[in-house]
Amino acid sequence: MNSFDMKNPVHILAVGFGSGLSPFAPGTMGTLVAIPLYLLIAGLPLLAYLAICLVTFVIGIWLCEQTSKDLGVHDHGGIVWDEIVGYLVTMAGAPFGWPWILAGFILFRIFDILKPWPIRWLDKYVSGGFGIMIDDIVAGLFSAAILQLAYHFLL
Repeated sequence: MNSFDMKNPVHILAVGFGSGLSPFAPGTMGTLVAIPLYLLIAGLPLLAYLAICLVTFVIGIWLCEQTSKDLGVHDHGGIVWDEIVGYLVTMAGAPFGWPWILAGFILFRIFDILKPWPIRWLDKYVSGGFGIMIDDIVAGLFSAAILQLAYHFLL
């Protein structure tokens, strides 16, 4: 198979409910899908929120691996589950509110697109579903760190 099967629940999740099929900036579209998911879990205690991040990361390893195998392409641009989870990681412990949601979105996209070290290294040298996921998790951690620093030291 060389195309997404939108009847396959694994592919539906991997492409962020179709957002990754956007002809323009699929990673950005996938990150946008993460915002309503964030809004659903933002009020949870931090430990529960982090547990959801961990579960979606582990599920993502399998989803991304399986979808990549089905497509015969490693880290196809339409696979955006990693962006969804990366954004959720970005927002872990962030203050609630639209300015923070937007700042997290922008920071995550910057790190995901520019891929500073070690993100670029991970993207290039770590393969499989774990490889697809881990660079976005690190981008999310970098973004979360900046959000936390801004909150604690600038405000």
